[in-house]
Amino acid sequence: NVYKGTIPVIDVNLETLKKSEFGELLSWANDIKTIGVRTNADNPKDAKNALDLGCEGIGLCRTEHMFFSKNRIKLMREMILLEEEKDRDRKQEILDKLMLYQKKDFIGIYEVMKDKIVTIRLLDPPLHEFLPHDMPAKEKRIICKELGMSMHELDDKIEELHETNPMLGHRGCRLGITHPEITKMQVRAIVEAAIDVSNKLGINITPEIMVPLVGHKQELLLQKEIIKEIADEVINKSNMKNKMRYKIGTMIEVPRAALTADEIAPMVDFFSFGTNDLTQMTCGFSRDDAQSSFLNQYVEKYHVYEYDPFQVLDDDGVGRIINIAVNSGKLMNDNLEIGICGEHGGNPHSIEFCNNNGFNYVSCSPLEF
Repeated sequence: NVYKGTIPVIDVNLETLKKSEFGELLSWANDIKTIGVRTNADNPKDAKNALDLGCEGIGLCRTEHMFFSKNRIKLMREMILLEEEKDRDRKQEILDKLMLYQKKDFIGIYEVMKDKIVTIRLLDPPLHEFLPHDMPAKEKRIICKELGMSMHELDDKIEELHETNPMLGHRGCRLGITHPEITKMQVRAIVEAAIDVSNKLGINITPEIMVPLVGHKQELLLQKEIIKEIADEVINKSNMKNKMRYKIGTMIEVPRAALTADEIAPMVDFFSFGTNDLTQMTCGFSRDDAQSSFLNQYVEKYHVYEYDPFQVLDDDGVGRIINIAVNSGKLMNDNLEIGICGEHGGNPHSIEFCNNNGFNYVSCSPLEF
């Protein structure tokens, strides 16, 4: 049927659902399942919705979405535009303010999830997303007025940040390495929030910190050193000294990281496969461009792929690279935990692949529960 306009809908009564025959069927499945189910959430509301539906934790908490509200993006822009040496004190003031915002965000999520797993990914997008190349002139004038700079100076900085292919550019751990102060700020916010909520609720949270876009073990080492330095400092100054532990992991989304997983695995507690980027880099085409042009024909007309590889995991290509990473990683680290947090985490075929290949959990959008 085709309906005109908006159709009235009602929220699902979760308690009624649990008591229904469908709820009973799910309870049987839960008793025999061998793989965990987590959610991708970056705010308390989404976390609570998924928790009510039975998720066992958060497999991906993106931190970049937290910076785009009006007050925060203003601070981010000022920090990016400040000169490193000349404005060091002001830059630290901004980082301290951003840390308090981030800490408040994490407190809200921890209060909902309590001592369930929350895996928080460090900042991933390139800095130019905060100062886009196509920013309207009106918005530029406001920034210039607020920061006391000329339009020419702002345009020069925007041009400096602009990247031809940002997906493969200055983002993820590369950003954390060249701007270690951002990693330090985020780790401090994560650990302080975990300590505060642990004390408030009488629990012991184990923060999980995930480094994005690692392609080389040295990249991970540089970020891990910062994470350990700040996390240990915060914990040792608190009443959680010798009580709270934390975990460090990485997203496997760059093919080189998957192929050298044996070098990376001993350095981390977990791998989380970011199959959105891993599919793009392995297949050699971007999701947005491919889906808007040729990919549908590749599936339906030319039968290059049986399914859209961004919706259903490409077992023969991307899946083979994942297998290499899982097997070589576990060979070097018996306790390595394996998960998936890309959009494939909610696809039945892809979940079957994960289950058959020794994954500990899948993580998907709250809407896919």
